[in-house]
Amino acid sequence: MGYLLGIDVGTSGVRALLCDENGQVVATATTEHPSSSPKPLWSEQNPEDWWEGACDSVGRALGEAGIIGDEVSGIGLTGQMHGLVMLDENHEVIRPAILWNDQRTAAECRQITETLGRERLIELVCNPALTGFTAPKILWVRNNEPANYEKCRKVLLPKDYLRFRLSGDFATEVSDASGMLLLDIRERDWSEEMLEALEIDRDLLADCYESPEVSAQVSGAAAEQIGIPAGTPIVGGGGDQAAGAVGNGIVRTGVISATMGTSGVVFAFSDEVATDPQGRLHTFCHAVPGKWHVMGVVLSAGGSLQWYRNELAEMERAEAEKRGVDPYEILTAEAADAVPGAEGLLFLPYLTGERTPHANPNARGALVGITPRHGKSEVIRSIMEGITFAMRDSLEIMRWLGVEIEQIRLSGGGARSEFWRQMQADIYGQPVCTINATEGPAYGAALLAGVGTGTWDSVPEACDAAIAVTGENQVNEESKRLYDDLYPVFQQLYRSLERDFDTITRKVEQLYE
Repeated sequence: MGYLLGIDVGTSGVRALLCDENGQVVATATTEHPSSSPKPLWSEQNPEDWWEGACDSVGRALGEAGIIGDEVSGIGLTGQMHGLVMLDENHEVIRPAILWNDQRTAAECRQITETLGRERLIELVCNPALTGFTAPKILWVRNNEPANYEKCRKVLLPKDYLRFRLSGDFATEVSDASGMLLLDIRERDWSEEMLEALEIDRDLLADCYESPEVSAQVSGAAAEQIGIPAGTPIVGGGGDQAAGAVGNGIVRTGVISATMGTSGVVFAFSDEVATDPQGRLHTFCHAVPGKWHVMGVVLSAGGSLQWYRNELAEMERAEAEKRGVDPYEILTAEAADAVPGAEGLLFLPYLTGERTPHANPNARGALVGITPRHGKSEVIRSIMEGITFAMRDSLEIMRWLGVEIEQIRLSGGGARSEFWRQMQADIYGQPVCTINATEGPAYGAALLAGVGTGTWDSVPEACDAAIAVTGENQVNEESKRLYDDLYPVFQQLYRSLERDFDTITRKVEQLYE
């Protein structure tokens, strides 16, 4: 029996996953890597850390599974989207990669919008110019680091840098390329009009494939480092959201996912190109050939709770270490001690700006409504509720657009806790499901590798063979009524603070001039 390898270049680490040809996961391993923030709202990583992490994670996964690299029949790649990797003529990294959650490119987004016009921009690439996307990052380097831009000979996304290190080839695929703001989403190829308008050389970009399509093979040099034989096929793979959707079985109309990782994503399959005229949702190519998806993104979903854990939960971390449990288990138990609505304490989860629905890099986090009655339980609960309200924003836009929502499948950190699953059902106002597959993008990438190498004939067939619903949380009507009353207050708080967020950002920027 052959095995399928999925590799996920995540924001916090590189994950390797092995599954057999029945879709059964046999081993996983993750190697963490650091991020840096040289200035407020900047976010960068060293691509070399990704490669070293991949070699380490793959080696440990092979060891855990008790197999050798020769038994791997195909590799699928996935990873954090939008990140800018620039290589020089010797294929060396020029500068640290600028990540998806970096917010430095507001001026370049305005430049792109003014150059094309907002309506024409959405016509061409189905999305507005957002700070997280790759094209504004390219322009930022050109505008602010001209020497680095002059040296650039190739632009890659994070997972595609890993493909280059594995194979020596430059390739990408349509789902990840959709988030560069340079792809004609309808035609599933680079937009010549966008490239010409922004004066970006087509040769800087990699060739674009469909996600299950074989795009490269492991090279001899890489085989020695990663332990997978030369010639092993590598499929296109997918951006982490599209690959994660494959791993959750979101490959047919009516089934959507709500995923909480560092960011939070509400993801809906589409047979046709569907766009939000206001540009609040993203419209991208799906990892299913010839299909698309719409997606709303909360930039700091699980990231907000992670911030609390890291900065304010020293006692809970110590208790978790003493008991040998995850600190989030302690935090969730504390949150459960507070009543729904946290006695009027509301949290805006905009720690790193926001995408859906506000598209505002200057948005900031806020705790509003604090009284002497509020303690840690209410604060933690309000953070979890605020994240979930922000996810509901995307759901409401989808409902407004007429997107069919028959089933909501949960994944990520928000799916692991019964407490948080019930909160999501009550805030979304619709039952939520869990599935047997919990490994996310790396699992979806492995399934895509199986399609590309002939284990399954199509992506839906792979998902049907490997994924099943295992549980469901029904709506608590009393909690739903409370959350329905609080949700408009949550929305209004952003509108009330929007100008103040801009002022705060300008003041902070002045400190670094």
